[in-house]
Amino acid sequence: MSTENSKSSTRARRWRLLGIVAGVALLASVAYGVYWAQVLRYHQSTDDAYVGGNVVQITPQIYGTVVAIGADDTQFVEAGQPLVRLDQADAHVALDQAEAQLARTVRDVRTLFATTSQLEATVAARQTELNAAQSDLARRQRLGASGAVSGEELQHATDAVKAAQAGLIAAQQQLAANRARIDNTTLQDHPQVRDAAAAVRNAYLTLARTELPAPVSGFVARRNVQLGQRVSPGTPLMAVVPLEQVWVDANFKEPQLARMRVGQPVRLTADLYGTRIIYHGTVAGFGAGTGAAFSLLPAQNATGNWIKIVQRVPVRIALDARELAVHPLQIGLSMKADVELRGGATGSRLPQLISQAPGLSTEVFASNDSLADARVQAIIAANERATPAQAAGGREQSARPGHGDLLASTHLPIPGARKMH
Repeated sequence: MSTENSKSSTRARRWRLLGIVAGVALLASVAYGVYWAQVLRYHQSTDDAYVGGNVVQITPQIYGTVVAIGADDTQFVEAGQPLVRLDQADAHVALDQAEAQLARTVRDVRTLFATTSQLEATVAARQTELNAAQSDLARRQRLGASGAVSGEELQHATDAVKAAQAGLIAAQQQLAANRARIDNTTLQDHPQVRDAAAAVRNAYLTLARTELPAPVSGFVARRNVQLGQRVSPGTPLMAVVPLEQVWVDANFKEPQLARMRVGQPVRLTADLYGTRIIYHGTVAGFGAGTGAAFSLLPAQNATGNWIKIVQRVPVRIALDARELAVHPLQIGLSMKADVELRGGATGSRLPQLISQAPGLSTEVFASNDSLADARVQAIIAANERATPAQAAGGREQSARPGHGDLLASTHLPIPGARKMH
């Protein structure tokens, strides 16, 4: 009897344990089901996410030899800070030549305008001579009818009228030819002056481009340039990375995208800081194709041994700038992203969002055009008016203007004058 009681008590304990395990499993299943219904089904997460950002390349626009380098890898630079300077000797010479040519052109065009007034006076003088010759001829013709004037004198008067007419025609042609070169123009709008001014602007911009500033504020990366290196346009010298403008590219599987929409909130953690630091962002957009579609060697699925592989689509996630300022991220860091889908699938899955403003722009190159224009205007202003000595009749002291008078713009800023630290 004791043996049977022992066996029955053992079976009872076994059934109780199985019941407890089954109950725990059932409760866990119910709890998980409730948790999934209330939370998990409104979230999609991935750890295939990485920090992305703009890598601004520093490349020269002209040929040149590197004579100074203003920053190195890992250093922070401000927008406009000089990074690389090329040798400026040839550019200075070209600018001096262009400025001298502009000054000479302005004076030549001034001469054209002055010659027009002179030729108008010449035409008026020739017209007066013709009128006088015609009057003399008419008077001699009246007297010739009575025999008071000889035929030879009458012939001379006729020849004088013809000569005066020829002189008037020649003066009028010269005036017309000169007017054709200045009609409907001013000194500054004259084609020759504009062509010379364009040469000055080109030379000035070439000189300005011997200094390569930082387009944006950020950290220097991938410095490849060395002192004395001969560089050509488009050669990558270094890069500037603005880390305050980074984002996250999270790669989600195809089934995870069905209810994902632009603007949904995202919680992110970085492997760098761990789960104690949580970033908050929003879905900014979706890639136009899968990662495999834009890879260097896309998959070739039209083969006999095809195996279906779930594809991933990159999703752009915008980060909170204030959180980035406190806990900065670097390009390429691993992230974990969790998108909250609560609220249902509202709106278009691929909205056609048109940007109204450039995502990244710089103004560090804008001053070169205005400075070049100011330089041109200063040269024109210095040469468009006659000096007091020239107005007095061209005495010896005004025979040749000094370089400071001819090129008054030398007081304007010269590119590359800033000191590199």
